[in-house]
Amino acid sequence: MMGFSLVVPFGSAIAFRATHETRINFNKLFCTKQHNNVTHTPIFVTKQNSIELDIDRKSPNQVKEEIKQCYELINRLGRGIVYLGSSRMGSSHSHYMQSQELAKEATNLLDCTTWSGAGPGLMDAVTQGALLAGKPVGGFKIGREAGEWTASNFHPYLPSESYLTCRFFSARKHGLVDAVVRNNPFDKTAVVALPGGIGTLDELFEMLALIQLERIGSKLPVPFLLMNYDSFYSKLLDFLDVCEDWGTVSKGEVASLWKVCNNNSEALAYLEDFYCISSNDTSQKNVTKLHSTPDLPS
Repeated sequence: MMGFSLVVPFGSAIAFRATHETRINFNKLFCTKQHNNVTHTPIFVTKQNSIELDIDRKSPNQVKEEIKQCYELINRLGRGIVYLGSSRMGSSHSHYMQSQELAKEATNLLDCTTWSGAGPGLMDAVTQGALLAGKPVGGFKIGREAGEWTASNFHPYLPSESYLTCRFFSARKHGLVDAVVRNNPFDKTAVVALPGGIGTLDELFEMLALIQLERIGSKLPVPFLLMNYDSFYSKLLDFLDVCEDWGTVSKGEVASLWKVCNNNSEALAYLEDFYCISSNDTSQKNVTKLHSTPDLPS
């Protein structure tokens, strides 16, 4: 009897490998399910249609080279605000519209680059917001996001030189972390955690742990904002309170590491206070830039 192996690399697409040349039809293993009014499209892995990504780690040098490429992209575009968030919330969702507006206002406030996973959902929202503000945008894309059903290094509207499609999650995370490092007083960066799922929580807590353990590699403090739109994270915050009760985290420890914001106004006010920025000064600077911009040829 022909055997098969199920290969599930952490954080990547699922690839089925038959132990012989013939691919196995897994149509019966995947069916359409409906949960909380969300229909999950079935994935059929057949002889004609197999899902595989080249993510074998043949050498540590491959990961090292990809991390180097992430750093080079950051050096070229500049550090700034890194957004973490769901790839599943579409443009009609209220959180999408709030995220887009936040990215537009925040990048104007800090006059910095906007960084994200360069994928769909809320990552697309912040990309759109930064572009509306006329500010630089950079991204660390992964081959296949949760909101995408095909592996691709293609972005529908960003120029290829402004984002990097990573093969390895470890390299992508190095890039997201380095993009918020502050080694000079004039660097204005931030981590903004928007509503999201497993991937967002993974990145959120990893970066929070780096800040907690002072291993993020930044000489200066980096503001961390948790966007609790519509009380999205309230139950998570309750759980962290339970962790305090059990003694797995110290009293007030988590609260000291981030700022919980219920809306964009609170987030922008916190950034203004953190960086001692006057919103009036920012508005004046934008007006000055507008008047000093040369006319484009007709």
